[in-house]
Amino acid sequence: MILTVTLNPAVDISYPLKNLAIDDVNRVTQVSKTAGGKGLNVSRVLKLLKQQLLATGIVGGHIGNFIKQKLDEDHIQHQFFEINQESRNAIAILHDGGQQTEILEAGPTISQDDAQAFLAFYEALLPRVNTVTLSGSLPGGLSNDYYAKMVTMARDAGVSAILDTSGTSLAASLAAPVKPTLIKPNETEIAQLLGHTIDINHLATLKHSLQSPVFEGVEWLVVSMGAAGAFAKHNNRFYRVTIPKIHVENPVGSGDATLAGLAMGIDANASDEIILKTGMTTGMLNTMEKQTGFVNPELFETYFDQVVVEEV
Repeated sequence: MILTVTLNPAVDISYPLKNLAIDDVNRVTQVSKTAGGKGLNVSRVLKLLKQQLLATGIVGGHIGNFIKQKLDEDHIQHQFFEINQESRNAIAILHDGGQQTEILEAGPTISQDDAQAFLAFYEALLPRVNTVTLSGSLPGGLSNDYYAKMVTMARDAGVSAILDTSGTSLAASLAAPVKPTLIKPNETEIAQLLGHTIDINHLATLKHSLQSPVFEGVEWLVVSMGAAGAFAKHNNRFYRVTIPKIHVENPVGSGDATLAGLAMGIDANASDEIILKTGMTTGMLNTMEKQTGFVNPELFETYFDQVVVEEV
C-alpha cells in the first residue's frame, strides 16, 4: 500500500471567464471545486489505476471537511490529522483566451504542538504501508527539516520514501543523514542545489551533475525533460527515457501523475525499466486530459508500450 502525504491541502476552485474585468464585478456560471494539493493529485491517479492507497496530511475547519467529502466522493481512503484552524482555498481564474490568474491562500500556521502530534500520527500509519510519497511545500510553522524527519521515520520503518518538494526543505532532506528513496528535481532545483546553472538537455553535463556529492545516498534521481522524456539515475546506473509525441491538453499536475507512476513501480518492487515506463506513462496520460490529476486507465497499456528506456 502507498501512503500519500499532503501537509497543506486545499480546495482547488476554478473560475472560467471569457474576460476578467479588473475593478469590476465578474459573474461565474460554471465553478469547479476539487480536493487539491500535490499529494492529493498523486492519490487520485493511484486510485484511477486501482492501487491500494491511504491519503493523509493536515486539515481543519469547514474547508478541511469539504476536502474529506470530495475524497469520499472519489472513493479515496483517507485518514487526516485535524487541527483547530481552517484549511485553504486555491483559486484559478481562467480567462481571456488561455490566461490563468491564481489566488492562493497561505493556509494555516501549524503550532509546535500540532507539528509534533502529526509526526506521531504519521508514525502510527507507517506499519500499514510499503511506500510513502511526500509532496508539496510545507505549511507555515513547520521547520525546513520537517520532511527530513518524515523521511527518516519512514526509512526506520522499512518504508520507501519518495520526496517531491523544493527549496530549503529539499536541501534539508538531502543534507540529512537518511536520504529519500527518490527525488524528482527539475532544472531550476538542480541548479539551486549545485549553486550554478545547468542545461538538462546536455546529457553529459546532466549525468555529471547527478553524480554531485549533494545527491549522494539518494537511490533514485528522476529529471523530467518535458516532451523529450526524462533522464534518470538509479544507484550507479543512468537511463535515457523517451516518450511518443502526444496532444497536450493540460500539463498542470503531470509531475504529480509521474510521481504516482514511479511510486506504483517502486511499491511493486518492479524493474528499473518498468518503474520508469510507468512514471512516464502516468505523466503523459495526465497531460492529455483537461482535469488536473486525472488519467484515463484505458489508455495506459497503449502509451506504456511506446515509452523507451535505454541505459546510457
